[in-house]
Amino acid sequence: MTTASARLDLRLDAADKARITRAADLRGIPVATFVRQAVLREADTVVASAMAVELSPEESRRLLAALDAPFRADPRLESAMQDAARLAR
Repeated sequence: MTTASARLDLRLDAADKARITRAADLRGIPVATFVRQAVLREADTVVASAMAVELSPEESRRLLAALDAPFRADPRLESAMQDAARLAR
């Protein structure tokens, strides 16, 4: 059995608490478990949404074209890579 390491207090009006209690009862789980699961699910949704990048159709086409194109190193990068290889020897 896991023990809670942090506590979160929450103030609700009676109608909200009754609504949450009814939902927890319908699931057959304690209110604290219901609230924890719902909050964690919402937190995951918010974080995933913040991490997502949306591209326009044109941006998507440009990205896919760039990924399909063969890599061509910048001449300065090639020179730096050759210098690094010489130094590593």
